[in-house]
Amino acid sequence: MKLRYLHTMVRVKDLEKSMAFYELLGLKKTRHYDSAEGRFTLIFLAPEGQDECPIELTYNWDGDDGLPSDSRHFGHLAYGVEDIYAMCQHLMDNGVTINRPPRDGRMAFVRSPDNISIELLQIGEALPKAEPWASMPSVGHW
Repeated sequence: MKLRYLHTMVRVKDLEKSMAFYELLGLKKTRHYDSAEGRFTLIFLAPEGQDECPIELTYNWDGDDGLPSDSRHFGHLAYGVEDIYAMCQHLMDNGVTINRPPRDGRMAFVRSPDNISIELLQIGEALPKAEPWASMPSVGHW
């Protein structure tokens, strides 16, 4: 029996703010679907040239208050980056907190506006340790 990856879905409270965050990571919108009957919007974003690896942002027009949260919990999304230091600097320059800095030159964690944990991993070998990252403390949960 064959299995094929389709997407990872995350619910968002502020569609504009969430899209801006994921676009900072380098994801591009590949699809957009509005359902007036269901009162929701689906936005699919993926890394350039990787349309087969999308994240689906689900925005419920009437909000998600009152829905059980236990069925939505998961670990994190992970993306490989060409230069982890440059990506973290880019995110910081745009107001994103680096929750777990890339002290090892290999791995960092940030959070989306909806508190989704995002792991950033250096593609290939870890970069040499460098400041300010090597001595930067972790902030909050990652």
